[in-house]
Amino acid sequence: MIFLLLFVTFFQIGLFGFGGGYGMLSLIQGEVVHHHHWMTTAQFTDIVAISQMTPGPIGINSATYCGYTAVHNAGYGNMMSILGSATATFALVLPSFIIMILISRMFFKYMNTPTVQNVFKGLRPAVVGLLGAATLLLMTPENFSLPTVNPWRFWISCGLFVATFVGTYYIKINPIRMICYSAMAGLVLLY
Repeated sequence: MIFLLLFVTFFQIGLFGFGGGYGMLSLIQGEVVHHHHWMTTAQFTDIVAISQMTPGPIGINSATYCGYTAVHNAGYGNMMSILGSATATFALVLPSFIIMILISRMFFKYMNTPTVQNVFKGLRPAVVGLLGAATLLLMTPENFSLPTVNPWRFWISCGLFVATFVGTYYIKINPIRMICYSAMAGLVLLY
């Protein structure tokens, strides 16, 4: 039953996940953490960190790890968990594959029509909203702590967040370097 739920859930995420992997993160978190309770917010944050550091699209990497974790947390063994990874990954990619096959020929014919251009104009703000939602959903006490609970961890986390934003947006430091710098700072400052 969990494999069918994984397939349906990640198929829907793949079908409605406009904006790429980062746009899918809020959808994935909503389904696997809040709706199905397959993992905790802290586990999902770890998934996002691992997915960013490994090669490949973040949405597919997240789906692979979420599928594995969901099946493993349901009490199945490693081989069944690997099947859960494959199921979630296949289900996430399948809608895009089907849609691209269906519209690839027609897109070039109709891409300059006002209707298609208006659809894209409507999707752009939605994509920005999904990216913002993904950011806000990850800003939780499990990830940042609270100033009343652990002020040191809270302010270090906020500082790393601001430093990463400034470093990538204004100073134009490579995001891979920023991930490595943040990991080293986290090791030194938080542990």
